[in-house]
Amino acid sequence: MAPFLIYRTGLFFRFFMAGPGRIYYTIPDMNPWHNITSLSYRQIKELQNSRLEHFINTHVYPFSGHYRKLLDDNKINPRHVKSISDLRLLPFTSKLDLVAKDDPQRFKDFILQPDQEKIRQFWPKDRLLKLAVQSLLKGKGFVRESLGKEYRPVFMTFTTGTTNSPVPFTYSRYDIENLNLSGSRMVNLFNIQSDERIMNIFPFAPHLAFWQTFFGALESGVFALSTGGGKVMGTEGNLTALMRTKPSVILGVPSYIYHLVRFAQERKQDLSFLKKIVLGAAKVTAGYKQKLDEMLSDCGAKGVLIFGTYGFTEAKTAWAECPAENNVSSGYHLYPDKEIFEIIDPQTGQVKDEDQDGELVYTSLDARASVVVRYRTGDFVKGGISHGPCPYCGRVTLRLSSDISRLSDTKDLSLSKIKGMLVNLNHFAEVLNNIAEVDEWQIEIRKHNNDPYDSDELVVYMTPKKEINEKTFSEMLKDKLMGATELAPNEIKFVPLDEMIKRLELETANKEKRILDNRPS
Repeated sequence: MAPFLIYRTGLFFRFFMAGPGRIYYTIPDMNPWHNITSLSYRQIKELQNSRLEHFINTHVYPFSGHYRKLLDDNKINPRHVKSISDLRLLPFTSKLDLVAKDDPQRFKDFILQPDQEKIRQFWPKDRLLKLAVQSLLKGKGFVRESLGKEYRPVFMTFTTGTTNSPVPFTYSRYDIENLNLSGSRMVNLFNIQSDERIMNIFPFAPHLAFWQTFFGALESGVFALSTGGGKVMGTEGNLTALMRTKPSVILGVPSYIYHLVRFAQERKQDLSFLKKIVLGAAKVTAGYKQKLDEMLSDCGAKGVLIFGTYGFTEAKTAWAECPAENNVSSGYHLYPDKEIFEIIDPQTGQVKDEDQDGELVYTSLDARASVVVRYRTGDFVKGGISHGPCPYCGRVTLRLSSDISRLSDTKDLSLSKIKGMLVNLNHFAEVLNNIAEVDEWQIEIRKHNNDPYDSDELVVYMTPKKEINEKTFSEMLKDKLMGATELAPNEIKFVPLDEMIKRLELETANKEKRILDNRPS
C-alpha cells in the first residue's frame, strides 16, 4: 500500500496517496484565521463562492428535508447555485418557517440527516473514494462513527422564545468544533493572553452566549470561571467571585454587567484589575459605554476596553468588535470562510450594496446538524457590511456595522402601533441610555383603566443616578422622547433602585424586562 501524505497549501490541507496514479483530496483547514484576515475582497468572494457551491450540493440539498423540498417546489437546480449572486435564486427563510403550532417537530426538517442512499446519490466521486479508502483501512465501523461525529446532533441551544415558542437548534461534534473555533477567534481578536483570567457572567441557560464563551475559553486555554449570572449565584455571590478571582476580562449581558459594577461601586470595591469587558445578547450604545466607563473609573479601573458582540441562535456562533480607542464600536469582524451575509431591503427583499442600510440575511457555509440558508434575522443594520483594513486592528476582512436594531423587538411585543402610531421602541432605548442622569429605566404600555377598548398609555419608570428636580427632569425627558419618537409618555414614575431591579428582573431572568406590553389581549 502506498504511503499517505498531507501538506498545507494556503487555506487548505492537501491529502494524497503517493505513487502511480496519485489520488488527491482537498480538506479545509478548520482555522485558517490568520490567512483569512489578510485576504483581498476578491479572494474572499472566490472562497465563499467555492464553499457555497460545495455546501449546497454536498450537504444542504441532499440531507435537509426543508431545503430539498423548497428547491424542488421552486424548480431550482442546486447545481445552478455557484456563487453569492446565485443566492438570489433561493427563497428566504424566516422564523415562521422554523415553528408551526400544528407541528412542534418542524425544527427537525432543518437538521441534516444523511443516509447511505443519499450519500451514494449526491456525494462527489472523490469523497466517496475517500470513504471507501477509510472503510478498507479502518473498517466500516470507523466510517459510520466518523459520519456520526460530523452530523449526529449531540448538543442543543434554544432561541429565547420572545417571538414564538423557543426553537431548538442542534449541534453535532463538528459544530462544537466550529463553536470552539469562533470563540478562540474572538479571544484572539480581543488580544487576551494565555496568562489572563476571564469571568463568564452570562446566564447559565441553553442559549448561545453562555456556551460560546465557555467553549471559546476552553479552546483557547485561558482560565475561565463561569458563574451562571445573577440567577445562579446572585449579585453578592458574583461580586465575591469577582474579587477573589480578580479577572482581567469579564463577559456578560450589558444590563447585568452594569448592575454588578454599580453594586461594586456602592461597596467601594477596587476593580483596578479589570482591563476588558465583553458584552453580548443586547445592543450596546455609546451612551452605555460611557456610563459604564465612568463607574469603572470610580472603582479604580481606568482605561477599560469595552467590546460589543453580536450573535443569534440560528447561526450557532457570535462575532465581536476589536479593541478601539475611546471604546469606539469598530464593527463586528466576520468569518467569511464560515458564512455569507447579505443586506436586503426589508420591504422588497432586494439585495443592497456595500455600506448600505438594511435587514441582515444569513447563510451558513460550514454547519452540520441544524442548518439555515438565506435566513432573515429580523435585524436592521445601519451601515451594512464593509470590507478593507479595519482602522483599529488592521485585519482585512468583512465587518458588520455595530449599529444593529432588532426589528423583531417591535414584532415580539406586537407593538406595531401605540396610540394609533407606528413606533420603533429602539428609539426610546437610545434616548434613555444616552441621558447621563438615568441609572435604570423601564417602559410599560398599558390600556387606560385596563380596558381593552380604551386608549393606550405609555408609562416610563425611572431611577436617576443622583438627586434631581423631578419636574424639570420630566419635562426634559418628555421633550427628548417626543423629538425621537413623536410620542410623549403619559406618565413618568420615579422609583428607588431596589424596586427597579425587581421590576427589570435583573437578578432572576435571562434578559431584563426592559419593555413591557401589559395591554389586555
